[in-house]
Amino acid sequence: MSDNDILAGRLAVITGGSSGIGAATARRLADAGADVIIGYHHSEERAEALRSSLPRGLHEIARLSLADPESFKALSAHIASKRGKLDILVNSAGFTRAINHADLDTLTDALFEEILIANVRGPYSAIRALLPALRASGDAVVVNVSSISGFTASGSNVAYCASKAALDNMTASLARALGPEVRLLTVSPGAVATDFVPGRDRAALEASAKATPLKRVIEPDDVSSAILACITHLKASTGSRIVVDGGRHL
Repeated sequence: MSDNDILAGRLAVITGGSSGIGAATARRLADAGADVIIGYHHSEERAEALRSSLPRGLHEIARLSLADPESFKALSAHIASKRGKLDILVNSAGFTRAINHADLDTLTDALFEEILIANVRGPYSAIRALLPALRASGDAVVVNVSSISGFTASGSNVAYCASKAALDNMTASLARALGPEVRLLTVSPGAVATDFVPGRDRAALEASAKATPLKRVIEPDDVSSAILACITHLKASTGSRIVVDGGRHL
């Protein structure tokens, strides 16, 4: 089997799939032969444009809200009736805001809760709702897109760091609980060249990259390559963290 069809016959759901890391992952998995369901929240037009650009396959889009578990239940019902099983779930959607760690006034209780719901409960809701379809695969994998913020405690804000630490911990717990039918891994990037953190431009990324061992900006494709490796090559791994940061954490 060539790299171009290594995922032939497999179905993948990607939350946050219409932009950034999610969109890069949708392209990479489709290129490898998978059918892809692109999860989006606000931009149906962008999701549809991505879907129509993907090579071969029965690709779809689905509106998903990290704050609404019912949206994942509806997707689960759709997969059960139309596809029968789900082989790959990539939880790429998330939320943050750039706030200095000392600025506790700006990081309100309500905003803290919003970040936790998006970055921790949202992936949990997706896994919980889609678990029957994942188990039906018999060889399913969940890849949670985390961050080095989860173990360095340096990132866009205090709540974001806490949420990614919780996501890493939850991944390990569920890996223990859901094996052998379902493997779970986290991919933890450093700063990535996307618009995920408002106000962080290319110049800032390039300047900070100079202080890392590899001295390179991490691109969405770097992260999507790691996600593909989790699916196709790390068959004996579960509950592990794959760091993609050019050595920034060292």
